[in-house]
Amino acid sequence: MKDPVVIAYAFLVALAVAAHFAFLGYLVAGGFLAWWWPRALWLHAMAVGWGTASITIGLPCPLTSLERWARAGAGMTPLPREGFIAQYLTGVLYPAHLGVAVQTAVFTLVLVSWIGAARRLADRRAAPGSAQRAER
Repeated sequence: MKDPVVIAYAFLVALAVAAHFAFLGYLVAGGFLAWWWPRALWLHAMAVGWGTASITIGLPCPLTSLERWARAGAGMTPLPREGFIAQYLTGVLYPAHLGVAVQTAVFTLVLVSWIGAARRLADRRAAPGSAQRAER
């Protein structure tokens, strides 16, 4: 039987990976949530800000730090220096040479979702008797 401590570290690795994928999913699609729930736009803006800062200025990601720490405790191979995206996405979901194109596509999708959210919110506010609905 494996050491329970190693199992706990491996479980933390799995949680960190799942949280990373959830964050990236929200980063890509969270703006569309704001089409139905306008308050989600603020949370999505913070997520986009964090993602942008990670890419542009190298802001360290706490989930990557957690995964690195847990991988060491579990005796797993370390993440590459570039981190989570290099391990699980680049060269797996898209070719490595398309990294900038993928980033551009993601931010374009975010922009489209924000424009759509703003238009839907404006339409809701313009509709008669919709002041209360727009706040939801």
